Amino acid sequence: MTGGRLLPRPRSIRARYTLTVALLSLIVLTAIGASLDFVTRNAVEARLFQATQRTAVDWIVSMTSERAPLTPALPRRADLLQVTDARGRVVAAPAQDAPPVRMTPLGTAERVRNRTECGPGGDQCFLVTAIRIPPQLNHLFGQGATHYIHVGKARPALLAAHRLELLTGAGVLAATALAAWATWAGVGRTLRPVAAIRARASQITAGDLSLRVPEPPRDDEIAQLARTANRTFAEIEETVGCQRQFAQIVSHELRSPVTGLRVRLEEALTYPDEVDPHDAIRAALATTERLQSIIDGVLIYARVKQEAPTLEPVDLVALAREETSSKTYGPPVRMHASGEPKVLGNRLQLTGVLTNLIANAQRHAETAVEVSVASGDGEAVVIVSDDGCGVAPQDRERVFEPFVRLADGRRRDPGGSGLGLAICRAIVRAHNGTLRIEDSPRGARFALRLPLLSPDRPSAVPTTAIRPAPVIPAH
Repeated sequence: MTGGRLLPRPRSIRARYTLTVALLSLIVLTAIGASLDFVTRNAVEARLFQATQRTAVDWIVSMTSERAPLTPALPRRADLLQVTDARGRVVAAPAQDAPPVRMTPLGTAERVRNRTECGPGGDQCFLVTAIRIPPQLNHLFGQGATHYIHVGKARPALLAAHRLELLTGAGVLAATALAAWATWAGVGRTLRPVAAIRARASQITAGDLSLRVPEPPRDDEIAQLARTANRTFAEIEETVGCQRQFAQIVSHELRSPVTGLRVRLEEALTYPDEVDPHDAIRAALATTERLQSIIDGVLIYARVKQEAPTLEPVDLVALAREETSSKTYGPPVRMHASGEPKVLGNRLQLTGVLTNLIANAQRHAETAVEVSVASGDGEAVVIVSDDGCGVAPQDRERVFEPFVRLADGRRRDPGGSGLGLAICRAIVRAHNGTLRIEDSPRGARFALRLPLLSPDRPSAVPTTAIRPAPVIPAH
């Protein structure tokens, strides 16, 4: 026994299905074969007994009192004919055929009986109909005692020596084998694409994520699995590529301040008489702050990309009004609102997005910043625009990439990390929204779009506690 089973369970799906079908086929076909065997045997015997009974009746009807058939001729439709007395002794039989078969006497109440009678050793058997001869004809066979006529047909070869059962069993086994073979071939053909998918999937490694599994031309479950696997591999390839690129960018951004910090410290140690240690420490602290800003931005960006935000109803008009009213420095910020659009989002994260967009617009504005909040087509729209020099069309997507800073941005904010807009877009995408730069007659126009809160959506999703939103680093 293995694991409480008499036989070990096959590991292959193909073998398990084949074994299951073979067992079920054997059970069902055995039941069908036994029924067919029973029906066939009964039908053959009934037909032969009907023939022997008709022969016996015809022979009795042909008897006359004038001529006693003490030596009757064997009828054409019979293989055995005997007349016996009450003790089973043969009193009349055809001379040309007297098989050594001893007939079983009828009971006192029996008039007709059908049964199989066999000779010594059971090598020769007959299907025999025994009929009691009418009393008025008993005198034909002597002394008026009760006599019986036995008419038999030799048992067909199909019913002899269990040939019918053997043929039925052979048919059941052949049909079972055919069903098992068909299942083995059918399941093998069905699983052939799976083997191809498995072979190709085993070749896909972290070093080469460009390979894809073969997709069958059909639209069955295996084809759907292959397409889903290819989409997953494509997403993994894109994610790994982004991670590698991000890691290269981070290492590049960190290398410069780390190198500068090391140079200043080595200079202070190498030339202690020429370098003021206080100046070296102050420069090292400034570089450390720069490193800390980059690391904090990277952590914020990674957390936003990986963690789903906790959602609650947010009034964008009230949120934008709070942010614009708090800007007491830089170019003035004017706000315009239409309606009361509400969205389902993380209030603290959306606050960080608005804060960064407004601060970014103030850095590049010449005289003022405009903030408008409206709704339409099932979306809440927040527009933050300035009257600065704007963003060139070829750079409108680049500015949302991590650590990308245009020349004007470096000039206006040398200490920026280049992660602010990248974090803003990641937050907006986590809210199923969009953030892009649109055409504007003057300056830059940032358009934030979020799905409106519909009446049938839950008012809050308290899945996890709302974490304080980190301050998004300046772009």
